[in-house]
Amino acid sequence: MSKSTAFDALSDLAPLLRVRPELQEICRFGGDWEARRDTAQPGWAYFHIIVRGECLIDRPGHPTMRLEAGDILLLPHGGTHVARGRIESGQGSQPIATEYRNGIRTRTSMGIAITTKMICGRLHFEQVSDRFLLGALPETIVVRTDNPLWDRFCMLVLWICEELDGRYPGAIAVTTDLATAIFVLMLRQYLASDPPVSGLLGLLGERATARAVVAMLRDLSHEWTLAELAARANTSRATLVRSFGRMANVAPLAFLTELRLAFARRRLATTGDPIAQIAADVGYQGEAALSRAFHRRFGVRPGKFRIDAMSRGLQSHATLDQSAQTNRNTST
Repeated sequence: MSKSTAFDALSDLAPLLRVRPELQEICRFGGDWEARRDTAQPGWAYFHIIVRGECLIDRPGHPTMRLEAGDILLLPHGGTHVARGRIESGQGSQPIATEYRNGIRTRTSMGIAITTKMICGRLHFEQVSDRFLLGALPETIVVRTDNPLWDRFCMLVLWICEELDGRYPGAIAVTTDLATAIFVLMLRQYLASDPPVSGLLGLLGERATARAVVAMLRDLSHEWTLAELAARANTSRATLVRSFGRMANVAPLAFLTELRLAFARRRLATTGDPIAQIAADVGYQGEAALSRAFHRRFGVRPGKFRIDAMSRGLQSHATLDQSAQTNRNTST
């Protein structure tokens, strides 16, 4: 399969791949140090950006990973891990000073030269469900300094840090778009360099299934049949069913339902479009049909989901506005 087919599908999926960044801490370490992270809540991914020096990453059951200045590490599943320096036998832990600015914690080794600086945080997958995408992602995605797009990554990361640190009006919207761009670029790299063999991304890695997925994405409202999808994929119905089952453990039409509901979920959370219109656009014969399917999948009716999503959005903006006001009061 050509790379362009997978990337075209990735572009069509982009609305579902939005991630909201949360900058947690800036670490300035030297000597003997370590920073532990417990398993994150569902829907959150950890990231570490090595600004200066190097660090080691230990994950249970995996070899130690070495990161150098400029490297970006994403842990899509938010797994337990330890970031540490090159600990020498017999050294004691260095005391660490902690301070907060704009809700971001800065940790600094005391009484020793600083050799490593890291920016650490989380990404929140706002719209996509675990079984739809997250389960298909690898344990780690790393952008190294030799990546041809490294300059772009650095520019986007710097922009995110400035927005979050400054708490500017609209920072949530701006940083979400920037973080989403970074995430999609990481997925592009992953698809090109280490093609997955299962899950949603696995479907994009094989010619027939990728063609079927692209066809679905381009016309969700169409009443697709298995025969039509097989024709678009240039394969037999039986082969298409086997391929979807092998890579995603789902039948093609069941996957289509998952796509439709995922896009409906996003529209409900991000627009004021009438539910009946959303239902028609994603292939359901009326609001009631969408409501039944949505409730079976997510355990909540579309109207209630929209109200809850709006409430969460208002709370996020209120928190940002309060922090910005606090910063202004402090500066004066």
